[in-house]
Amino acid sequence: MDHAREEEPGRLTLEVFDRAPVGVLVTRGPDHRLVYANAAYRETFGERPLGRPIREAFGDLVQRDYLDLFDRVLSTGRPINVAEAPVSLVFPGVGREARYFSFSLSRYGDGTPGVLAVSADVTEQVMAARRAGEMAETRRRLLHRFQSLVQVSAEIVWVTSPQGSPIEPSPGWERVTGQTWEEYQGTGWLRVVHPDDREATLRSWNEAQRTARPWRHAYRLRTVQGAYRHFEVHATPVYEDGTVVEWVGTCTDVEKEWARRRRQEILGRAAVAIAEHSDLRKMLGALADVLVPELADGCGVFLLPDIGERPEGAPVLARRIATAARPGLPTRLTLGEEWFAADSEFVRMVRRRRPMRLTFPHGRPPENLLPGSSVRWMSQAGAHSAMLLPVVVDGAVAAVVTASRCGDRPPLSEDDVALVRQMFDHAHDALTTAMRFQRTQRVSLALQHSLLAEPPEVPGLDIAARYRPSPAAAEVGGDWYDSFVLRDGTTVLVIGDVAGHDLSAAVDMGQIRNMLRGLAVDREEPPGDILRRLNTAMAILSPDSTATCVLARVEGSGTQGRRLHFGVAGHPPPLLVTAGGGARLLDEAVNPLLGLLVDQPYVSAVEPLPPRSTLLLYTDGLIEHPGENLDVGLDRLCRKAAELATAPLAAFCDGVLTGLPVTGADDIAVIALRVPE
Repeated sequence: MDHAREEEPGRLTLEVFDRAPVGVLVTRGPDHRLVYANAAYRETFGERPLGRPIREAFGDLVQRDYLDLFDRVLSTGRPINVAEAPVSLVFPGVGREARYFSFSLSRYGDGTPGVLAVSADVTEQVMAARRAGEMAETRRRLLHRFQSLVQVSAEIVWVTSPQGSPIEPSPGWERVTGQTWEEYQGTGWLRVVHPDDREATLRSWNEAQRTARPWRHAYRLRTVQGAYRHFEVHATPVYEDGTVVEWVGTCTDVEKEWARRRRQEILGRAAVAIAEHSDLRKMLGALADVLVPELADGCGVFLLPDIGERPEGAPVLARRIATAARPGLPTRLTLGEEWFAADSEFVRMVRRRRPMRLTFPHGRPPENLLPGSSVRWMSQAGAHSAMLLPVVVDGAVAAVVTASRCGDRPPLSEDDVALVRQMFDHAHDALTTAMRFQRTQRVSLALQHSLLAEPPEVPGLDIAARYRPSPAAAEVGGDWYDSFVLRDGTTVLVIGDVAGHDLSAAVDMGQIRNMLRGLAVDREEPPGDILRRLNTAMAILSPDSTATCVLARVEGSGTQGRRLHFGVAGHPPPLLVTAGGGARLLDEAVNPLLGLLVDQPYVSAVEPLPPRSTLLLYTDGLIEHPGENLDVGLDRLCRKAAELATAPLAAFCDGVLTGLPVTGADDIAVIALRVPE
């Protein structure tokens, strides 16, 4: 067993958390058995025994009630976030002490669900805030001592009446904001506070006056250069004979400190967003949502899957796979595709691999440097600045990020561009894993679909087939169907499922499907004998593969009556539906799974096919549910098929797929045959 993860069949995506900068822990089942902890989690909390319930694995935790949150998340399915929670236990290399963490708990998995916990150590931030609070004693016994101190330690010193109106000119205020004494008096000072901060600032100031307690607040001030910067204000009431006679305060420029904290917060949110997703589209969408509205008003992410592989001069395709827009602006763009000429400014910028920052008149973005969809959105939103960031993954430009600002927000700065670039640099490993998985999945799906040919047109018979890939499975599956006509006119139907959900399973499926075709054409014999020969061939040519299969021959003619000659190898039984609405499972020819027992005899069975009857072959994704007896799913299928007995065959197949509750965790293949009147 790996020291960081308890292996679980079919669970391959936990590896994307291995390098996440925040702690990630996964439990499984009602007793919250610990199945995974990434490197950051182990470094913080030490090695915890996998396979043990979390209450045992964390037996040294003082705050035991935190473990009850796992029960609540698992039972309700709703995520829980806990900020700045004290945690007392034995930390590696330190011993027992108390630290502070922010946690995010969410339900994880479909089969045996569990809980995914993401944690970040915020001890330094909490302790810094406490120290700042302890140092916030601003009241001084002597007013003159206080005034002499702030004159040398703050950029702005101000004095107001007990009601909050300035009563003395402030040279520092005029120097920083450009406001004269006349403009500054009364509530005039509020005019240089950022419009979005005015209401909160005035409310906080009024509350401080009402309670006569020291005031501490942060807001943005418009400087004499016209830009806004973050300032922190400290003020204290001055008493005479127990009555407040005035207020004395300072304003200090904290723009650099604010930018540092903001940078850390955004990078932390981006790290959490990456850790919570393994799908490439969701991952990039989560990063776009981190950018908006914190850094930008609009954002788009374009995937460039082949820019380094196309012939010189060939146009480049960009797929828009993620967008975000600030509320109040035009809605976010729909996903889609755009082509760019090889000599376009956009493609040349991408090939240079350097980010680009643009400023332009409101609503007039440059059309030659931006995707057409982004240009249209920025024009409608009144954007005035934008950036383009090529995202390099595995040495190639894999995507381009566009971001823009609108309205009265300041233009995107070089620092903003650097921060966005750092976000995607930190996400490089996770993006690499996701993109490699996507490429593998694309190849697997192409291979799988190439082997799922359209059923042949057979006079006197109606054949229809459907294939639905799983929206939830990590990889493609090994489900397949087939149909062909032998030299004597016999129609053959096949349904099968190779074990596994990866490219290897898709390759094995292709080999087994082709072997079965060859064996079925080679000689005329019962389906069970053909399955036995296939089992023998697999032992030599695909020794590590296992599969299930149904092989059926539709024999006879409309005048003599048709019959079904079939064999089943470890697969759900065929379903025969009569025109009158009867539905019966054909379970007379049951044989072992392919790939297990060589030289095992395989049996066949024969079943009449009444006029207007329907034969349905299907894979287990249509009927199986975790924790449910298979007979329940089979009964459900029989009832639904009986309801659709008289529907056209195409509608019959579609109705079965859409009318049954499926988990989405497995692929589904069906092939059906309708006997005429």
